[in-house]
Order: sequence, then C-alpha cells, then structure tokens
Amino acid sequence: MIASGKIQLKRIQPAVARVIYLSYVLFGISFLSFGLFALAPGDPAEIILRMRHEAPTLEQIAELRLEMGLDQPLPLRYVHWLSRAAKGDLGRSWQSGEPVCSELAGRLPATLELTLASFGFIVVFSTAAGVLCGIGRNGIVDQTGRMLSILAMSVPSYWLGFLLVYCFAMKLGWLPVMGRGGPEHLLMPAVTLGLAATAMQGRVLRASLIEVLGQDHVRFAVAKGLKRRNVLLRHVLRNAMGPVATLWGISLGNLLAGSAIVETVFSWPGLGRLIVNAILSRDIPMLQGAVLVAALAVAGANLAGDVVQRQLNPRLGEETR
Repeated sequence: MIASGKIQLKRIQPAVARVIYLSYVLFGISFLSFGLFALAPGDPAEIILRMRHEAPTLEQIAELRLEMGLDQPLPLRYVHWLSRAAKGDLGRSWQSGEPVCSELAGRLPATLELTLASFGFIVVFSTAAGVLCGIGRNGIVDQTGRMLSILAMSVPSYWLGFLLVYCFAMKLGWLPVMGRGGPEHLLMPAVTLGLAATAMQGRVLRASLIEVLGQDHVRFAVAKGLKRRNVLLRHVLRNAMGPVATLWGISLGNLLAGSAIVETVFSWPGLGRLIVNAILSRDIPMLQGAVLVAALAVAGANLAGDVVQRQLNPRLGEETR
C-alpha cells in the first residue's frame, strides 16, 4: 500500500513541477506584454478619444489619463492589471468599449472549432503518412511522402490559403470562399492551418517508427511468428508515438495562438482575426488580453502533451527524475 502511494507520488511530482514552471512562464509573458504595450508610442488617452471621433483637448486628455490611472507608475499599474486579470477582468476594449473578456469569449468558439478541426486533420493524416512511410522505408511511397512533406512545410500558410480559395472556391466552385457556416466552410481553413504541422509530425513519426522497428524486442516478436499487424500495433506504434504526442501538445497550442493569418484570409470570425483588428486599431487592452489567453492556451496544451507522452511511455518519467 505504501509502495503504491510512493509510485503515485513520483508520477505526480513531475506534473506539479511542470505546472509551477509554466506558472513562472505565464507570469513573465504577462509582465513583458504589459510593459511593451504600455511603453508603445502614443498616448492611450488621446488614442481612445480619437477613436470616438473627437478632437481631444489637453484638458480632456488629462482627465481621461487620470480616470485610467495612467498617472501612476508602470509597476503599480501592472500590479493592478494583474490583480484584475486574476479575477477575470481584462479591462475594456478601446475600440468598442465592451469588456475584453466578453469580446474574447464571443470569438473563442469559432477559434476552437477551427483548431479542433485542424488538430484532427493533423493527427489522422500525420499518423497515416508516418506509418506508411516508416514501414515502407525507402520505397516509392516513402520517397514521395518525404518530397511532399518538404513542399508542405515550405509553403507559407497565407499563400496556401489563397491557392485553395482560387482552385476550390473560385475555379471549381466546390467550397464557399470565406466565412463561418457548415463543414464546407471549415475544410479549407483547417487544411491551411494544419498542413505544415501534419508534414512535420509525419516525418517525426516515420523516424521514430524506423528506430523502434530496429529494436531487439520487435525483432524477437517477429521471430516468434507474431503477425506483422499485431507487432506494429502492440509493440511498435505505441513506443513510436511518444515524440509525436509531445508535438501534439505543441501544435495544439500553436493552432490556438497562431491562427491570425488563416482567419484573416478566410474571414473566419475567431480570436486571430480579432487580434489583427486590435493591432490595426491599436487596441492595447484587447491585445494584452489576447496575449494572455494565447499564453494560457499554449501552456495548457504543452502540459497536456507531456501528460499524454508519459502515459504512452511511463519510463520517461523515471528517466527524467
């Protein structure tokens, strides 16, 4: 009973350490983002008044600066902002006047929909490509797959998006050009967002699969006369998926945080497009809130990837202690 408790504690300790480490990272990101945006050129009070289509006077600017607390030292303003953020209050958008949390929450479902669709595309097609290329090493399928993966990783996402729109929407008319609706609206943005990660993870799985196939326990299983499919599923694929599981967490975070270009190309009403609009309008509270949410998404996804990897390969936790 005691031994079992010690084993469970040893498994929990790396996860706790990881959470503490990510907490420090999030704190650092919040400090840097707040400081950089606060030190950006321009007077926030004047920017807000001009967004209201007013010609601000010096008295109006001074009054608004006092109301916003801009007369206080930067460290004190950061402490106040962080304490409000911990309570779910990220301030109000300078452009719309609405709470930043409400704006972000309104756009989050669209981004989650696109992210999950793209993540599913990555998992399915990278696994299929990696397995096919790995078991057929140096064959026609493997050589073709490696060539296509290099091409997929080299194409910029915005260029791929425009190419898909031109071919499948404008020329063939098979898919809608832009906007959010049914599954047909989701296909091109999901492929555009996930193609490069699919190619990279397929190559990683291929290399990992080839390495595992050369290990002694796999050769012994084959020598015993076990079916090739059983060996692949029970002995090879489980061990080979460890490195890819970590990449799943990284790619999930990157999809959540890095969809701005794709959402803009396809007019997808998600967080990425909201961030682009905030940059163009210099909406600092919106940018600060979006950066914090993106950092939380990346940290959470990376933590989930680590957990999955340790479940697939329990020895990893023992080796890292």
